[in-house]
This record gives sequence, structure tokens and C-alpha cells, in this order.
Amino acid sequence: MSLFQLEDIKKEFKHGSTKEQILKGIDLELNKGELTALVGASGSGKSTLLTIAAGLQDLSDGSITFGGKNMSAMNAEGVREIRAKHFGFVFQHAHLVPFLTVREQLELMLDTAETKWSKKSRAARIEDALTTVDMREHKDSYPENLSGGEKQRVAIARAIIHEPQILFADEPTASLDSKRSVEVIELIERLARELNITVLMVTHDNDMLEYAERIVEMKDGKIIEF
Repeated sequence: MSLFQLEDIKKEFKHGSTKEQILKGIDLELNKGELTALVGASGSGKSTLLTIAAGLQDLSDGSITFGGKNMSAMNAEGVREIRAKHFGFVFQHAHLVPFLTVREQLELMLDTAETKWSKKSRAARIEDALTTVDMREHKDSYPENLSGGEKQRVAIARAIIHEPQILFADEPTASLDSKRSVEVIELIERLARELNITVLMVTHDNDMLEYAERIVEMKDGKIIEF
């Protein structure tokens, strides 16, 4: 079932008197619970498309529809509210706060989420999220005491603690060795399957593609293959 639609997405940047068109009319649908991998050479527009889809960057033309709502017609506050309630984000680096424990990283995420929970509900959510990513025993650890793979697991827990419908992942395994990369992508694939989370993942790692249900290739700002 289609949850998210991108229609004729265009993005251009101005460099003085000239314009550079980065995205040249992208059409893409994301289905509920499906892991879609976005691939292509550097400069093909993958990360630009992901950040526009996630409401982190403005588009130049086109429309974005999520859950039947036209995000491209909303003001900044409306887009921010959808991001806070329904979207999760995982990037190449975990970007954990160095002076917060694993548990405190998740508490901070709940503090900034649009929905407010009781103290009991917050504690349960944190426990559930850490159990899901197999990091419960590290809840009182600081980032400096975690491996790269463990940090990325915490980042994933932080991204899913508010039960998002879509997870946007931009090169989530790029900073990890092959063993840790497999652990992270297997976790992301399991989240899509068991929690019915829709995933849009940008990756350069061909080994990650076997975990995707759909592969979308980009070249020069266009989709060239499904």
C-alpha cells in the first residue's frame, strides 16, 4: 500500500546568474513496510532526493504527499510537525551527544518529539527501543565507550523510539566495517518487516542491496531503473 508519493520533483541551485538542475522530475512511491534502496554514482542526486522527501530541504517544483496530505503545500511548521511525529532519521555517523548516556540520548529524543508521554510510558518506550536494537545492557554507557556499530544501533533506537512510519537512512553503514555493516542493515531490514516501517535508504554498498525489497537507481538527477 502506497504511503508516500513524490511527483515530478525538481531541485535547482543558483550559482550567480546560472542555474544547476540537480533533480529533473522524479516520480517515486514508497509502500508501507517496504525497504527501498536508492543507489547511483556520487552526484546523481540521491541524498538531495532523500532530504527533500524527508522535509529537510525545500524543493523547486513538484509535490510530496504523505498519508494523503500534500506536504509541499504546507508551511514550515506543518512540515516540522509531520517530521517530528512520523519520520525517523539515521545518517552515516551516529551524531550522539558525547556527554549523554545511551538512555539519556533517547530521553532527549522524547523531549523533542511532538507527542508527550507519561513518565512510565517514556521508560517503557526506552526499554523497548533498546531491546529492539540489542543495546539494553549498554543503557548507562557513554558514546566514547561504544563501538561504531553500537553507536549506530543507538542512533537507530533514537530514530524509532517515537514509532515513526518512515525511516530515512542516508549511508547508514558507510562508516562501519563489513561485519558491523551487516549487523546494522539486518537490523534495519528487521524493523521494516516486524514493525512495518517504511524505509528509504541511500547506499553505495552493493552488499546492502540484497536486503532491499526494491532498488531504485539514479543518474544525473533522474531515476533510470527500478
